[in-house]
Amino acid sequence: MTKKSVHTVQRGDGWGNLSAGKSRVPKLYSTKAEAQAAGRETAIRQGAEHVIHNRDGRIGASNSYGSDPFPPRG
Repeated sequence: MTKKSVHTVQRGDGWGNLSAGKSRVPKLYSTKAEAQAAGRETAIRQGAEHVIHNRDGRIGASNSYGSDPFPPRG
C-alpha cells in the first residue's frame, strides 16, 4: 500500500504543494501560508499526510488526515 502525502515545499521565489509520486508542483503561491492552506485542503480531501517543509528543505511539521495507524490515546 502506498502512503499518500502532500508536501508543502519552496520552489524558486514561491511555495507549492507536491503530491507523493509527482515531480512537479502544479501551482505556485507567493507565501508559505497560502501554500500550506491549499496543501491542508488537498490532504484532507485525499485522506493523506500533510508534510510542511522549511526553507532549507527539512520537515518543519506534519499532520495526518487519513487513517492513522497509531492514534494518540485519550
